Amino acid sequence: MTSETVDSAAPTGFTLRPMNEAMIELSVNAAARREADHPRSAVAAIAKPLTLESGSILAPLRIAYQTYGVLNADRSNAVLVCHALTADQHAANIHPLTGKPGWWSTMIGPGLPIDTNRFFVICSNVVGGCMGTTGPASTDPATGEPYGLNLPMVTIGDMVDAQAALIDHLGIPDLFCVAGGSMGGMQVLQWASSHPGRVFSALPIATAAKHSAQNIAFDEVGRQAITADPDWRGGRYLLEGAIPRKGLAVARMAAHITYLSEPALQRKFGRNLQDRDARSFGFDADFQIESYLRHQGASFVERFDANSYLYVTRAMDYFDLAANHGGSLANAFRDTKTRFCVVSFTSDWLFPTEGSRQIVHALNAAAANVSFVEIATDKGHDAFLLDVPELIATTKGFIDSAAKVRGLPEA
Repeated sequence: MTSETVDSAAPTGFTLRPMNEAMIELSVNAAARREADHPRSAVAAIAKPLTLESGSILAPLRIAYQTYGVLNADRSNAVLVCHALTADQHAANIHPLTGKPGWWSTMIGPGLPIDTNRFFVICSNVVGGCMGTTGPASTDPATGEPYGLNLPMVTIGDMVDAQAALIDHLGIPDLFCVAGGSMGGMQVLQWASSHPGRVFSALPIATAAKHSAQNIAFDEVGRQAITADPDWRGGRYLLEGAIPRKGLAVARMAAHITYLSEPALQRKFGRNLQDRDARSFGFDADFQIESYLRHQGASFVERFDANSYLYVTRAMDYFDLAANHGGSLANAFRDTKTRFCVVSFTSDWLFPTEGSRQIVHALNAAAANVSFVEIATDKGHDAFLLDVPELIATTKGFIDSAAKVRGLPEA
């Protein structure tokens, strides 16, 4: 495979200044276009065409990624971190658009479970994303315009195959560990199934081997909110200078509810009013939870592309690891030598523990080396992103144990 690394450094003085709705749209448009084609991270240009699960060919392929730590001499300490639906490659650095810490800064760094003093950590934006990897907001070199809905449909398997191409590009023969939560956990399972000889250990967290009917339903609500927005314009909004801001914000609000738990919402917000002493008897945001969701929706629009949301949620919907193995999940892991640690949370109703148990049962049937931990917390699905002591202890223990077996020195 021939490929090259592109120096994609961009000016750092760009800021979003939402002075009014028209300027917000212009700023969001500029941000989406710049990060899609000129992300503030490394970019690998992969020359070999990527054959997608649909049969379509994607070429050329660009993959935006971040790395942390140092690759050792025998290239045996590489950890691939796979991101969830609305995250990206900025796992442990300050995000270039939001200015906030990386989405997994609780897990990646010196002395943390994925110790950057010990491991070489890679995180790439998925195919179909909007932060520099080929996606609907990227410029199609054949037309000079954003792909939009002309981008072929992608799957979790396609995302993993693209990541494998990146790993080849970096000259890494196999991975010490592949880790991720939610959609990232789906990628972990796909890696272990599709590339078993290249994965020494796997850490799928808060995930499942297939998307449930309920989760497909929530995804469809989000997609319908986006496509019903007049500013979606049949997916051509970037060309026409518009952004389906309201639809994308509503999609984010609906999804964000599923990431939390009712006890957590009750503890944090309850029925508390927002900046007022009495009800307004109108449709303003009377309650704190309403204001919180509106903020989540508005801030999401400033960093994510609406068409990418369509593509990536569809990829999750299509995920069914057993389907390509005669309907048997155990067959997906046949003869695997990968060491697994499967983690779930008691209050996660988006990816409940039962889905993790199904994975563990399949791994047991395949005689795999697997441990399983269900962590008691009321923080819901998003617990995998938070500083949960039991999660830190579990993941650190698993990774340290696997590193010892691998023969990797301590930090």
